[in-house]
Amino acid sequence: MSGIKDYKDLQIWQHGMEITEKCYYITNDFPREELYGMIQQT
Repeated sequence: MSGIKDYKDLQIWQHGMEITEKCYYITNDFPREELYGMIQQT
């Protein structure tokens, strides 16, 4: 392989983490009553 020793070396994992961090940042200021509606959609 090309030097991949850990899943964190994968670009797809790194991009996924960037998206996750952006989602947390965006939704951090949502009203608390919106929290449970979003959780139930998963």
